[in-house]
Amino acid sequence: MNTGVGAFNETIHPARRLYICSFLATVDEAEFGTLRDAAGISDSSLSKHLAALADAGYVRILKPTGRGRARTWVALTTEGREAFASHRRALQLVLGA
Repeated sequence: MNTGVGAFNETIHPARRLYICSFLATVDEAEFGTLRDAAGISDSSLSKHLAALADAGYVRILKPTGRGRARTWVALTTEGREAFASHRRALQLVLGA
């Protein structure tokens, strides 16, 4: 559905992905566990949602190597930030916000 100001994005629109993008839009990057806990979902569920967002080019998943415990970091790409902003505008139009 194209509203002229923004378009619904079928990749971002599912509730969990919308929450993930919303969370990531407020930070430069987030650690996987922090994002998982904030979203209230399992590791496997978050991994599946992140894979779909990464396939669309909306997130980048960073797994730095080095000493200590390996951590996975997630960030919205520039394209992801733009897609999320466009989707948010479309929702605001529909909701009259």
